[in-house]
Amino acid sequence: MVIRLDGKTTAAAIKANLARRVERLAQRGIQPGLGTLLVGDDPGSVRYVAGKHADCAEIGIRSIRRDLPADAGFDRIADAVRQMNEDLACTGYIVQLPLPEGIDENAIIDMIDPAKDADGMHPYNLGELVLHVDGRIDTPLPCTPRGVIELLDAYDIDLNGREVCVLGRGITIGRTIGLLLTRRAVNATVTLCHTGTRDVAEHMRRADVIVAAMGSAGFVRPDMIKDGAILLDVGVSRVYDEQAGRWRVRGDVDPSCYEKAHAYSPNPGGVGPMTRAMLLANVVEMAERHAELS
Repeated sequence: MVIRLDGKTTAAAIKANLARRVERLAQRGIQPGLGTLLVGDDPGSVRYVAGKHADCAEIGIRSIRRDLPADAGFDRIADAVRQMNEDLACTGYIVQLPLPEGIDENAIIDMIDPAKDADGMHPYNLGELVLHVDGRIDTPLPCTPRGVIELLDAYDIDLNGREVCVLGRGITIGRTIGLLLTRRAVNATVTLCHTGTRDVAEHMRRADVIVAAMGSAGFVRPDMIKDGAILLDVGVSRVYDEQAGRWRVRGDVDPSCYEKAHAYSPNPGGVGPMTRAMLLANVVEMAERHAELS
């Protein structure tokens, strides 16, 4: 029987656990706070930020929201980042990407206090992940790669010794998930494919696991995967549905692949909810680490 990796159900269980941990922190007079900095009014970003704050309300995390107009400029955005760094009520925060055209995103991300990097994407925290192949990591982990691994763990899918093919080299997951997958605790072998890869389909056919993060709707087709493959669909494209007369989200994995797979994550409803849950987990863990030190 093919396993559907249900991110919504798994994320709900994670959030229930986090709510209990938040309650324990509250008994010590500590309330974690998640901040967001949104610049402009990109519809996707607005919805995503609203979802993060709804998640906060669900588990008892304080919401700290800062919105700036699209014409705010670098200096004003940088000042908002500095304010979040200094805000004692803010345990961790994110700068919602993309930023408006002309703003150096990397320069803004570099300004985030690594101890408050809720996305786990600050260069310092990624460097710590590079350095620590073994043992516990006490810095925030990148949310989407962590969400993929937590989703597989929830279904007792062991990646030890598995061949994993990652499609796409974006920083959100493609370039970062290999750091988690190749830690000894996971112990997978990773091939990263991108636009310069020769015969991508051949790499995919050899893989036990495919993590598709290209943003190319339906790219992964049944003839490209082997029987019993595990499919993690992280790509997001918006495709116009002629029959319904509206835009729909489509992933990189064509649904016709599902019957050939051992397990698959749907898109939407798979890795997306897990990413949001891991953001909350990072913030709660930051508060717990601070409580241990105080």
